[in-house]
Amino acid sequence: MTLYARFGKRLLDVLVSFLGLVILSPFLVIIALLLAIANRDNPFFRQQRPGRGGKVFVLLKFKTMNDRRDDKGQLLPDAERLTGFGKIIRKTSLDELPQLWNVLKGDMSLIGPRPLLVEYLPLYSEEQSKRHLVRPGITGWAQVNGRNALSWEEKFAHNVWYVENLSLALDIKIIGMTIVKVFKGEGISSGTSVTMEKFRGTK
Repeated sequence: MTLYARFGKRLLDVLVSFLGLVILSPFLVIIALLLAIANRDNPFFRQQRPGRGGKVFVLLKFKTMNDRRDDKGQLLPDAERLTGFGKIIRKTSLDELPQLWNVLKGDMSLIGPRPLLVEYLPLYSEEQSKRHLVRPGITGWAQVNGRNALSWEEKFAHNVWYVENLSLALDIKIIGMTIVKVFKGEGISSGTSVTMEKFRGTK
């Protein structure tokens, strides 16, 4: 393991996340207030996700969907619950900004495989499980190479490649590519959903 992977990456995470939260705090408050109005609910989304070593933490995001339900009490499809303001927040990836708190706490890194659902843990192959050798990230190699437009197999391949090739130069490259992707709004939806279909294991 390189010096950057052992010490430098975490130091960079702490510095950038702390400065980001301080500088962006007025902007984050405004977004939270607007989402609270649009959703008529809590503007924050919290969910348990597995981090490094499979250790579970509570991920924090801005909530871009409301909790509308049908006559049977079931949540409506994602496309029907995604609000107009929520679409803007999701397209610009601003919904990810609260995760700077997760980075500061040490749950996440700025760069790494995206944290997925806890229920997926037993579905991973040995190779796919390598994604948990590092902290999950706000953005990562899979995100800048297609994001939700990728198949699950492609995502995992990118995740493992990142883990095996982690370096400062690669993280800087991913940050630059992320900025370009955010401005272009690419890969936010899969081919058949406004989010991403559930992972059901490798066939």
